[in-house]
Amino acid sequence: VAPTYAWRIPRVVQNWLEQMDFPGAKQIWFVMTCGGEIGNAAKYNRVLAERKGLTYMGTAQIIMPENFIAMFGAPQPEEAARIIAKAEPSIDRAAEAIAKAQAFPLPRNNLYDRLTSAAVNPIFYPLFVRAKPFTADDKCVGCGKCQQVCPLNNVKIVEGKPVWGKDCTQCMACIAYCPTQAIEYGRKSIGKPRYHCDL
Repeated sequence: VAPTYAWRIPRVVQNWLEQMDFPGAKQIWFVMTCGGEIGNAAKYNRVLAERKGLTYMGTAQIIMPENFIAMFGAPQPEEAARIIAKAEPSIDRAAEAIAKAQAFPLPRNNLYDRLTSAAVNPIFYPLFVRAKPFTADDKCVGCGKCQQVCPLNNVKIVEGKPVWGKDCTQCMACIAYCPTQAIEYGRKSIGKPRYHCDL
């Protein structure tokens, strides 16, 4: 289960899967959350499954609230709750398919999907994925929450303020979980709601 980054699974997740051993595993399902669509991610997931020697059982798309506020807007809490409620049947269907060892239905695969996953994804990381624009303003209380939630240990508290390193995957956890909304991503996040899922 992973979010969608530029119409594929995040590279950090792909690298982890490639490095891990799964003793006794024979099949693999991919469940991808997204703000809108997963593009042609299924193609790349299938290739990854083949490299791991696992039977590819499909890719499920689950539309969830957007939180990539470095580029898009996040929903207000009421809208986020509606999106999650609407996603629940898709989540249930995916869970049922896995429980019954059934393949997921094939996702949409049109020209747009193929172009986004093939052309946009490779340029997304070098052009957009960086931590440098992150800053903390005077609302920062030095609580260290941003450091705690960073999955890559890329945030350190130095003299009571967060400092970002260069190993960022732009998961937006630091900015979304900040209890005082002290963190901004340059000017792109100013005024936007923060979102994280507590389920």
